[in-house]
Amino acid sequence: MGNLQATGGTITKDGLYTIHTFTTNGTFNVTSGSGNLEVLVVAGGGGAAGVSPGGGGGYLYSASYSITSGAYSIIVAAGGANGSAALYGKNGTNSSFGTMNARGGGAGMPNNAAGSNTGGSGGAGAGSGSFETFGAAGTTGQGNAGGGNGGNIANPYPAGGGGGSATAGANANASTGGAGGNGTANSINGSSVYYAGGGAGSTDVGDAYGIPGLGSGPTSFGGGGNGHHTGCQAGGPGVVIVRYLTRSTALVNTNITLQTRTAPSYNTTDSGLVALWCLNNDSTIGESS
Repeated sequence: MGNLQATGGTITKDGLYTIHTFTTNGTFNVTSGSGNLEVLVVAGGGGAAGVSPGGGGGYLYSASYSITSGAYSIIVAAGGANGSAALYGKNGTNSSFGTMNARGGGAGMPNNAAGSNTGGSGGAGAGSGSFETFGAAGTTGQGNAGGGNGGNIANPYPAGGGGGSATAGANANASTGGAGGNGTANSINGSSVYYAGGGAGSTDVGDAYGIPGLGSGPTSFGGGGNGHHTGCQAGGPGVVIVRYLTRSTALVNTNITLQTRTAPSYNTTDSGLVALWCLNNDSTIGESS
């Protein structure tokens, strides 16, 4: 039975649980009780740069986070801004709750850029007309690496996919950008949602983009921005969600009196009366002597 009472964030109920959702910085204030929480912390996704997508934000989940009375500061990340074919995107920022600190997703890189943007999940390698590119690494326990251009350095100049919290981003092929890595499904808010997916890469010619990772894009929590030749996307914002068993206020009456009833004695010829008494009293009796 839950014994926690707390304030902070947007509070909802789901069956036996109380849920606090933080989409901006705030305070989770335990006003009474102690116990274990479920906690989800997701950082902001990385912004895309032209055809090169961003990686998903760092993803951390605890099924049993011990807590006592007091105030706990919560930081909620912003998604990284998008860049362009000539300008780096921005990494997502970090989210945190207590000892849980999720790292922002890596940003995409402009065309013909060397190097990489690591993060909760890595940004993707860009398109290039002259050399092979590689995706950036993810953070262990939070996300996965992005993909590269796979050595495809000719027209249409594809970019790899951004890393996701569940799977890595894919390398590009000769004709399309790489698929984004999938985010992780979690039902802490009462319904299954994918968090921190990697953005899809595209091509510098023809804008032939790969499959976006589940939970990617600027409208998904922790989603990496999808790459496009025109109109590449910013990363999605972070979120912190806390869930625990609702404190019970029900009172149980323990003053229960048990009563027994004795069946009257009937002659065996009075079968109708015996049957009637049994039906009314939910009992079974034998023949009288």
